[in-house]
Amino acid sequence: MTTEQFIERVIVVAVMLLVAFPIHEFAHAFAAYRLGDSTARLFGRLTLNPLAHFDPIGGSMLAITVLLGSGFGWAKPTPVNPRNLEGGRWGEAIVAAAGPLSNLVLAVAGAIPLRFILATGLDVPFLGNVLILFVEINLLLMIFNLIPIPPLDGSGVLFAFLPPQTAWQLRPILSQYGIFLLLLLIFPVFGGTSLLTQIFGAILDPLFRLLVGV
Repeated sequence: MTTEQFIERVIVVAVMLLVAFPIHEFAHAFAAYRLGDSTARLFGRLTLNPLAHFDPIGGSMLAITVLLGSGFGWAKPTPVNPRNLEGGRWGEAIVAAAGPLSNLVLAVAGAIPLRFILATGLDVPFLGNVLILFVEINLLLMIFNLIPIPPLDGSGVLFAFLPPQTAWQLRPILSQYGIFLLLLLIFPVFGGTSLLTQIFGAILDPLFRLLVGV
């Protein structure tokens, strides 16, 4: 890794920890607050202050993985009491989806100047590489969080679309064994790659090309 690549990745880590992660968790908190649940506000999480959302392990994982060439980490989960939410399970789904959707918005925001740079051939490789990493990591976080397995956000969306009886039966099972299912997704089985890698390849790459126009 060159010094310039190292600096680019450090900048991306800083932006993710100071902007992307706080916005993701704030989106959860704001959606919950608007739907009648003040739990996040009472815990001081209805804020864009990065310190309120920082998770030492998740932040460290982000720094390590970005420097190694990928990008995976997490912020402190936002506390939500589903019983307080208007709209029942649909309210829970809206709160769950708010975080990943915020990552999509951030990816689009990063893709706009990147698309201009690529379309015009502007010679700003440093800025271009930072934007590429920023867009890719936000898309990765959106896709990963939408996987419908607890404790990921996608599970809240899944339960809203299932028949109530089915959701009631599946929720405790998936909640108990969700972490093991995620490990199975991460474990390399397909010619040395994991199912999670296959998912990212099938969704992230086409979405990235769509956003930046390449």
